[in-house]
Amino acid sequence: MTVTTSSASRAAEILSRPVALNGLTVPNRIAMAPMTRMFSPGGVPGDDVRSYYARRAAAGVGLIVTEGTYVGHESAGQSDRVPRFHGEEQLAGWAKVAEDVHAAGGTIVPQLWHIGMVRKQGDAPYPDAPAVGPSGIRMDGTEGSGKAMTRSDLDDVIGAFAEAAAAAERIGFDGVELHGAHGYLLDQFLWAGTNRRTDAYGGDAVARTKFAAEIVAAVRATVSPEFPVIFRYSQWKQEAYDARLAETPEELEAILAPLAAAGVDAFHASTRRYWLPEFEDSDLNLAGWTKKLTGRPTITVGSVGLDGDFIRAFAGEGAPVGSIDNLLDRLERDEFDMVAVGRALLQDPEWAAKVLGDRTAELKPYDAAALKTLS
Repeated sequence: MTVTTSSASRAAEILSRPVALNGLTVPNRIAMAPMTRMFSPGGVPGDDVRSYYARRAAAGVGLIVTEGTYVGHESAGQSDRVPRFHGEEQLAGWAKVAEDVHAAGGTIVPQLWHIGMVRKQGDAPYPDAPAVGPSGIRMDGTEGSGKAMTRSDLDDVIGAFAEAAAAAERIGFDGVELHGAHGYLLDQFLWAGTNRRTDAYGGDAVARTKFAAEIVAAVRATVSPEFPVIFRYSQWKQEAYDARLAETPEELEAILAPLAAAGVDAFHASTRRYWLPEFEDSDLNLAGWTKKLTGRPTITVGSVGLDGDFIRAFAGEGAPVGSIDNLLDRLERDEFDMVAVGRALLQDPEWAAKVLGDRTAELKPYDAAALKTLS
């Protein structure tokens, strides 16, 4: 799809506005979406990772959200090449990433991650660690080689998120994002399909939100009052694209309200296609409804700048450049506050500079081969 000159100049005007997330002023409305890259052997981000993020900040991305980083709990991950946000060497690497992004004029938050029941026992970095989750149930509904979390397990994970957030502020990051989406641990508690607990952490939507809200509150208590806490969530799951946390705005509010009350400053609403309405009788997307229900700033995401669902990228499919006129319309009427860009930025580190600088004719189509390099 061709991007017109008129929409190019309009894009620069609308996207270049600063936005406040608690005490952080982001210089424009463009964020880099978190994308797992697996280029950090031993969980340590090196010089190539530093350059990868700094290039995009230098080209005008206002907010970098890092790839998911494992918190300090042995069951949190399943790869020794995914970065970790605990450990002296790992945090020293991340401190350099933050320093380089700031030097390039950007802001940056780490995405803090625990994968829960997605983990397969025997995987690195801690092969003996079991998969853990609300009920020991995997995303496909089977009871795999994992366990339901005890009160002690819950406390350990809450502490791990809080410690990672404190470390983020200490080493110079601008905020944190908590990964509560896509069927990973926090989302496993939020979703009735995997949360079958009969204690205070299971049952109705408010009870299923209790664990995530306690993590938010612990993080909020650990960092400075002005330090932004972003919460990413989704309806869809990695193994259940049609899954839904909420069928109505009222059900969604029951989940979001406790999180906002616990201290979430902004929500990152993950969808596969940002332009689709979330509920009947309204054009609002998930980020739009989230802002309406909570009053918090929101970040939208989902196939921005491309024609083609990002899920197809994992099957090796590319995608042509797509119009962002619809996105600009929604930003202009304040449906949401920021837009996170994934594959388009993965393909082209200069994407933001081209969009903000009226150079949209230079935008590149997405080639799935971009997943294999860290450019």
